[in-house]
Amino acid sequence: MARPRVLLGDDHVMFCEGLRAILNPHFDVVGIVENGQQLVTAAEQLKPDVVVADVSMPLLNGIGAARRLRKTKHPPKIVFLTMHADATFATEAFRAGAVGYVLKSSPSSEIVTAIQEAIRGRTHISALVAGGVLGSLMENHTAGKKNAGELTVRQKEILQLIAEGKSPKEIAAIFSVSPRTVEFHKYRIMEAIGARTIAELTRYAVTHGIL
Repeated sequence: MARPRVLLGDDHVMFCEGLRAILNPHFDVVGIVENGQQLVTAAEQLKPDVVVADVSMPLLNGIGAARRLRKTKHPPKIVFLTMHADATFATEAFRAGAVGYVLKSSPSSEIVTAIQEAIRGRTHISALVAGGVLGSLMENHTAGKKNAGELTVRQKEILQLIAEGKSPKEIAAIFSVSPRTVEFHKYRIMEAIGARTIAELTRYAVTHGIL
């Protein structure tokens, strides 16, 4: 019987190599990538059963990558392995389609369990963030309150890059559009969330699990 195929995404390569050693006795680790865009491409090519990714990755974060993967023809199960214990990040991860959320501070056996649960069609979340996620998912947002779910996928991607310090010209090159188009998206984002400065955009990206 073929072993489950797992793809790893984390910009800390040394960490991924250690993770590969932990997972190898149980799964077939088919690849390691360093950013969210590579993760989406590799997942479409390698067709893993499970993707294990960090939330924070350059170019496209793990949550943004999860949203893209969910729209593919054969989406893999997605388990996040991250240092972010804030329920905001975990909530956004599950809204993006994740089935697992494990903290890097957890015992190594927990990520193995989370992958096994994902393969069985179950959800796994580290106990330290479980309560906060449940409360956040059940919370009714007040009328008119702006939240990350109101931004389009492209707006979230551009917001992440702005928060990472990329210039409009650099962002335009990534998406093969004009800097003017990037500026248009930026001002639409600022209008949508009520931000007036780049600092406020960055703070919003951090608190809503986009950065």
